[in-house]
Amino acid sequence: MTSRIAQRWAAFELARPTLAQLVVFAGLNVGITVLQLVMMPVFKWVFGMTDLVDVGFQALPVGADYFIFDYAAGALPAGGGGLAYFLAVQITLAFAQVINFFAQRNITFKSNTNPWWAALWYTLAYVVITFGAAALQGFYKAPVYELLITSWGMGPAGEAIADVVTMLINALISCAVFFPIFKLIFRRTADADQERAPLQLAA
Repeated sequence: MTSRIAQRWAAFELARPTLAQLVVFAGLNVGITVLQLVMMPVFKWVFGMTDLVDVGFQALPVGADYFIFDYAAGALPAGGGGLAYFLAVQITLAFAQVINFFAQRNITFKSNTNPWWAALWYTLAYVVITFGAAALQGFYKAPVYELLITSWGMGPAGEAIADVVTMLINALISCAVFFPIFKLIFRRTADADQERAPLQLAA
């Protein structure tokens, strides 16, 4: 049964390589998202016990009262979570993206090009996407927390659900943008395979 599934998958990969990559990419992203959903509350809880909650982090202003990174001092929803929330988000994303880099490169795209160049382009893409996702978060973060915590009166449970909702939105944005970028930086070339072949024969 297992070998039959493997044969069918191999045939599917051969016939529809990009679609097969998209399927594996999506599956790995689900796993990475679950990891983030586990890590985010832990980091938020750890940093939430510090005074960093009351240290505002509002950077890169756009106009008079809008910031790309907008984490006003004070606990949510009245504040923006302060530096504590910012660190919880960014550390979670950093851990997830390191794992994602190796998983997508080796499993989804089976890339054989220079890993250091791939890591450089991946890092640049991650920075750009992080800035874009942070800018978009300014539109939906506060309303989501306000709705679940205050309007619906869910309190701490609403805050936990809001954490999940914002992380899922961020993950969906990253997923939609990263796939075409990965297609470019995680290439598989025949030249690289041919360069390895003499080494393998010599061994």
